[in-house]
Amino acid sequence: MATILHLDMDAFFASVEQHDDPALAGKPVIIGNHPRGVVSAASYEARVFGVRSAMPVVEARRRCPSGVFLPGNRRRYAAVSHSVMDVLRRFSPLVEPASIDEAYVDITGTQTLFGPPEALGRRIKEAIREETGLSSSVGIAPVKFIAKIASDYDKPDGLTVVPPDQVTLFLADLPVGKIPGVGKRAQATLARLGVRLVRDVLAYPPDFWQRHGGKWGLDLYARANGRGSDIVRPDRETKSVSAENTFDADTADRHALAAWLLHQSERIGRELRQEGLRGRTVTLKIKFNDFRQITRSRTLAEPTDSDAAIFAAATALLSAEPLPNPVRLIGVGIANFGHKPRQLGLFESPAERASAHDGKIDAALDAIRDKFGREAIVRGRLFDFRKKGR
Repeated sequence: MATILHLDMDAFFASVEQHDDPALAGKPVIIGNHPRGVVSAASYEARVFGVRSAMPVVEARRRCPSGVFLPGNRRRYAAVSHSVMDVLRRFSPLVEPASIDEAYVDITGTQTLFGPPEALGRRIKEAIREETGLSSSVGIAPVKFIAKIASDYDKPDGLTVVPPDQVTLFLADLPVGKIPGVGKRAQATLARLGVRLVRDVLAYPPDFWQRHGGKWGLDLYARANGRGSDIVRPDRETKSVSAENTFDADTADRHALAAWLLHQSERIGRELRQEGLRGRTVTLKIKFNDFRQITRSRTLAEPTDSDAAIFAAATALLSAEPLPNPVRLIGVGIANFGHKPRQLGLFESPAERASAHDGKIDAALDAIRDKFGREAIVRGRLFDFRKKGR
C-alpha cells in the first residue's frame, strides 16, 4: 500500500511578504490591492476578519480596514516555490507539484532512510523552514485526496497522519464538501437527501448513487470509503501560461487594450522561455463591464515562445471581436505545448527569418532584464504605457 504526503505552504504569498519584511510580522497582510480586483491570499491575521482568497478587494477593505494590501510579487513567490520543491526532492524523487504552494510526494518505502511517516513529515517541515523561513502543513495518507484533506486538518504548521486502518474513521465526521468534486451546488443537492457528512454517503448503497449521480455518484461513494488515486506523477507538465489585468476604469479603447496585450505577451513569452516551453494555442479573454465574459482562441502552425507571435495572435483575435460594452478585464494565455523541432534549410522564407530574428530580440531583452531589472529596457510601443505606471 502506498504512503502519500501532501505538503501545503501556510498562507504562502502573505507569509513570503511577512518573511521578507519583518515589519509585517503579526499584521493582517492581504495580497491584492487593485480596487476592482480580488484577493490572491490573506495572512492568518487577516483571516480573523473574514478575509479570504477570491474575495473582492473592496469587500476585504471593508472587513479589514487596518489590513496591509500589497500587489504581490509572482516572481518572488515562484523562486520560493522552486526552493520548496527542491527540498521535497531530497526525500523522494516522486514529487508532483499541484500548484505554486502545494505538492504530493510518494514516500512509500522511505522508512529505512528517514524513519516512520510522521518522523519524515516533521523532517520535511523543518527542512523547509530552514531553507525558506516559512511554515507548512503536511498530511499523510494512503491516497492523494485524503492526504490533501489531512494537510488542511490542523493548519497552520500542522502535521496529520491517517493510517490505512483509520481512513473511514477519519473521513466519517467531515462535511461532505471536503470530498473533491463536491461543490456548493452538489452539497445543496446532497443535503436534500440528508447527506451532510461523509458517513451519510455510506447510508446508501452503490446502486442508489449510480441512479442519482451516475459515474459521479459512484466516485462519491468510493471516496467516502477512502478509495482514490495513489499515483504521484513527477513529470506532470504545465497545462497553460496566462496573464490578465483588471482595469481601474472600463475602456473600449482598442489601442489601450492592445498595449495591455503586448505587456501580457512579454510576461508570458518570458515565462515560456524560462521553462523551456513553446505553445500553439493562444487564447484571448475579455470581461465586459456587465461581467459577461468571452474567450476566443487561435491555434498557430508551429509552437512558439515569441512575444511577437503571441501578441500578433492575441491582437488578431481582438480585432475580430466586436466590443458591445466597455472592457473591465483583458488577458491572454497560451497552451497546447509542444517541442516540435524547427527544420533548418538553405533558403529560409521571410516568415522563418522573422521568427529567428524575434527569438534573438527576446533573448537579448531577457538577458538585459535579468541583469538590470524588468524596467531596464522597454519596447517603444509600451513606453508611454509604462510611464503611466501600468
